[in-house]
Amino acid sequence: MKPPPFDYVAAATLDEALEALADISVEARPLAGGQSFVPMLNFRLAEPERLVDLNGIEALSRVEETEDGGLLLGAMTRLSALERDPFIGRRIPLLAEAARFIAHPQIRSRGTVGGSVAHADPAAELPAVLLTLGARVRLTRRARDGESGSRVERTLDLGDFFLGPFFSALEPGELLTAIEVPPSAPREGTAFEEVARRRGDYALAGVAARVRLNSSGVCDDAAISLVNGGSTPCLMREAAQTLVGEKPTPEAIEAAAAACAETAEPAADMHATEEYRRHLIRVLTERVLWRAYHPRTAEHGLTADS
Repeated sequence: MKPPPFDYVAAATLDEALEALADISVEARPLAGGQSFVPMLNFRLAEPERLVDLNGIEALSRVEETEDGGLLLGAMTRLSALERDPFIGRRIPLLAEAARFIAHPQIRSRGTVGGSVAHADPAAELPAVLLTLGARVRLTRRARDGESGSRVERTLDLGDFFLGPFFSALEPGELLTAIEVPPSAPREGTAFEEVARRRGDYALAGVAARVRLNSSGVCDDAAISLVNGGSTPCLMREAAQTLVGEKPTPEAIEAAAAACAETAEPAADMHATEEYRRHLIRVLTERVLWRAYHPRTAEHGLTADS
């Protein structure tokens, strides 16, 4: 199929893009990597009157260290950079680990971090991973009459950004411009795993985990998020909370995995039943928690039963 007709704007600067998106009387949509949006156009699932191409805006592709040692990822940062950029890998290892599970190399070479997050797909890996890391999103629009400056920017916790399947807190005329990722903490471990029918397919289920131990070897912070575990990319707060105040014993890990599987809301489809997805969530949660708690033994193939 062919896409519907639209006006095309190739923005060279952020201000040009915001200007093109500002007229809310015209249905305008930004084009980032296009790996999800272009198929939607071709199937007429989206019919914007104006398409604003962001690929010429170099400022949106920057990757910088923040003042606190975290990362600032421009919205047009390619998914392949998460996998290949050694600076990102050293700062936030979970991004590099999870990136290789995202679709295929050709998709990762064009897809962008901002596009993946803004798409708000509960079956996508990156939104779940960024939730686990406690990321925030920067949203920018052109200033309106009576507002000072040329732009208005707000920052949201990623957990407040996802409102439903393929539905986010982006307002008309607003553009996701950057993602802020907090720095890794001392004695913190992370891990990601998923199960898919074939490598590169959407995951039947996936789990990302982050845990932090205090000087006594007790967990004082934890986060678990799911891929395809509900109607939105979601943090499993109750399950993660069961780990806080506990040492990383097999019993604590099993309890958290059981809580995660019980409180998840996976949907059944032609590829997997709800029951099977819950089983995958429990098994994968045990695996990623063990690896996050014991990264050195996990590297040598050891498990909780070793």
